[in-house]
Amino acid sequence: MMIWRLVIFLVLLLPPPAAAAATVELPIQKEFGPFNQSYYNFFSVLTPATISNGALQVTPDSAGNFTLANRAGRIFFNQSFKLWDESSNKVASFNTSFLFNMFRVNGSKTPGEGLAFLIAPNNVDLPPGSSGQYLGLTNATTDGNPSNKIVAVELDTVKQSFDPDDNHLGLNINSVKSIKTVKLSDFGIEIVPVGTRLHMVWIQYDGVSKRLSVFLAEQKQEPDLSFVIQPRPSKPLLTADLDLSKVVNQNSYLGFAASTGDSYQLNCVLRWNLTVEKLPGYDDLISGEGNRGQKIGIAVGLGVAGVVILVVGLMGLSYYIYRRKKAASDPAILGALKSLPGTPREFNFSELKKATNNFDEKRKLGQGGFGVVYRGLLPKERVEIAVKKFSRENLKGKDDFLSELTIINRLRHKHLVSLLGWCHKNGSLLLVYDYMPNGSLDNHLFCGPDQEPLSWNLRYKIATGVASALHYLHNEYELKVVHRDLKASNIMLDAHFNARLGDFGLARAIDNERTSYADQHLDGVPGTLGYIAPECFHTGRATRESDVYGFGAVLLELVCGERPWTKKGNFNSLVDWIWWMHREGCLLKAVDERLGSDYTEEEAERLLLLGLACSHPNAAERPTTEAIIQIISGSVSVPHVPPFKPSFVWPSYMPDGAALGLDSSSYTNSNANSMATSITTGSSWHVGWTP
Repeated sequence: MMIWRLVIFLVLLLPPPAAAAATVELPIQKEFGPFNQSYYNFFSVLTPATISNGALQVTPDSAGNFTLANRAGRIFFNQSFKLWDESSNKVASFNTSFLFNMFRVNGSKTPGEGLAFLIAPNNVDLPPGSSGQYLGLTNATTDGNPSNKIVAVELDTVKQSFDPDDNHLGLNINSVKSIKTVKLSDFGIEIVPVGTRLHMVWIQYDGVSKRLSVFLAEQKQEPDLSFVIQPRPSKPLLTADLDLSKVVNQNSYLGFAASTGDSYQLNCVLRWNLTVEKLPGYDDLISGEGNRGQKIGIAVGLGVAGVVILVVGLMGLSYYIYRRKKAASDPAILGALKSLPGTPREFNFSELKKATNNFDEKRKLGQGGFGVVYRGLLPKERVEIAVKKFSRENLKGKDDFLSELTIINRLRHKHLVSLLGWCHKNGSLLLVYDYMPNGSLDNHLFCGPDQEPLSWNLRYKIATGVASALHYLHNEYELKVVHRDLKASNIMLDAHFNARLGDFGLARAIDNERTSYADQHLDGVPGTLGYIAPECFHTGRATRESDVYGFGAVLLELVCGERPWTKKGNFNSLVDWIWWMHREGCLLKAVDERLGSDYTEEEAERLLLLGLACSHPNAAERPTTEAIIQIISGSVSVPHVPPFKPSFVWPSYMPDGAALGLDSSSYTNSNANSMATSITTGSSWHVGWTP
């Protein structure tokens, strides 16, 4: 598609035969989007900003820093523009428009902070401390300094003492304090409502009259998530007299800046059009900047024969690339990807190969039945990544790949591992995730004697984070999602030891009217022994209650520092041993002895009892994720845990009277025993990092 656009662009620029040697002076015109990985070649992306999910994520939804709060980012077109000429005393006119979406994450009541179109002197500096009220433009030290040389049109969503409200448009010069503002609520516009809402901004600058005009309008979005650009309104919302030659550098960069504070939102640019008047000396500027940008102005001096050869050659190259892509692509994979809302970034295989040093064994972070995970580095973005390379090339491997991609692509939660993108090339299936510097939880819980054990405060913090993630999957996401493989090795830890639940290879979404999920053609029960609820061996079905059982096993691991299948005394499992300790009235003796006395007894007892409640053999007796969060926070008491471990009863009946799973008459003891010996353990990652 890019080749055909270039062909059309060149043809439009070609002169008629009689004028074949003439030089054509045109405005500099660029149209950007939908955004994908190729734009890293044309844009300067200042970390933590990213280009992903079809948009410029100026404050990203995933960038490896593990929180959306208190962030600032910038993204520029990597070629500067000559905005004024001293010799001719001319100022360049320009028109720009961009489609944007400010989105409240998880329906947050308070958005923050804002997005701005920015003219800046360079494309490499992001002021330190420019998060929060500074919108990625300035900071407490530099705000208001004329040496900033910036002009910005801000879309502000948080009221500061110098703002009119929390929903306004403003013009900023060298400062976040706007010289002119417009309350958007006066025009019935809310730029960051609850839910998805698209808006278009048009900015027109007349270099002759030196006047800036800003227009804004909501864009209609279709049910299939497509949109049709609405016409520009007839009247601007904001106008101002502005002589750019008195404010910005002669050669400046155009792009976007944004920030978040304690409250946050996604600040996304989905399309961007830009036309800049070409002033004398612009070609010299381009050639003098080496490899920093692409030459935009085109002088046409080609003969007719040369034109024909060029066009035919480009058409041939386009066809060759098309055939190669078609041969290397799987229609099932690509078709599913096209159906994803906000398709995530597609990586080049060569890019991931280079990032992982040709999938070097030394960079291996983890290995399991689905494949291998490698540590990588994207040099342009200076972002570390984890690349999950699927090993199954058959249909099942593709199902696992698509299932994981389809589910996690739409999940947004601070305690879930974030998906950055995907790659499908030459039969290889790969997913790219944020890199977690502190690896997986099991590496810290079950470490050797020479490694410092995980502190109690961190263990409790991790329990709180995982509970929050599980509640989101079960109740807050638009569909119910069952993870089906909740265990310590699938809980990742970021740089601050915040828990991030990962590995969604077994996860499945359940329609809201259903309560369980079962693989139709799977030989055995998916998951890992010790974390699989007993009813799953009878039904082969995963439910929210079976996820809670796995969470209970993780809680006991956190407190005891032992794996679920550890034999303790005369007991064959950790949970049986802890239940006995509870009956004997010495529950706290189960606490990891490596902690000594460095733990809070009340919190330890709370987690141990909650772990037992979640591990109840009968699904109907297990607490919900909402109750789990309240119990961990201490706002409600742990439910009664009997001193003797209850017997497993089948079939188990839920509170509403409906039987859990299938009719027990179709399962004999031999069926259950047979199923119990054919557990699918392919998703069990043995060492290191797994998303």
